[in-house]
Amino acid sequence: MNQSISFTDLNFKLSVVQELMYNQDLLPRFTLREYAAEQGFTYDGGSVEAVPEALAYFEALEVPVELAEKITEIEMDGGNEIYLEIAPNWDGEDGLFDVDEFADVRHFPNLKSMTLLYTGNDEALETLRARGIEADWL
Repeated sequence: MNQSISFTDLNFKLSVVQELMYNQDLLPRFTLREYAAEQGFTYDGGSVEAVPEALAYFEALEVPVELAEKITEIEMDGGNEIYLEIAPNWDGEDGLFDVDEFADVRHFPNLKSMTLLYTGNDEALETLRARGIEADWL
């Protein structure tokens, strides 16, 4: 049985899944429109809020440990596909996808670079840099 990564911060997980699913095509691609049709729910495509069913999908999604080595960089950007599949009209003006906890970097030995959504937490940047990760705000 394949082991999966146990994440402590959902938003950190989302940034990893963005890289694996949408940038590297290593996980099956999630499309909100198709998922809603399959599961039989509707959502407000004009809302800046997260669609609960989409968020629940990503919370439950297992990321195999074997893929951890594929993560060398993470670039969090308001236009990332994963964010728009979760909150289709998200404008990036709130902290919906901000990462609060960076303990999950321990799972990614090849992670060398992170561009983060701005939170103003310069201590987090320094912690990442101390681990040898080039980190900066978007």
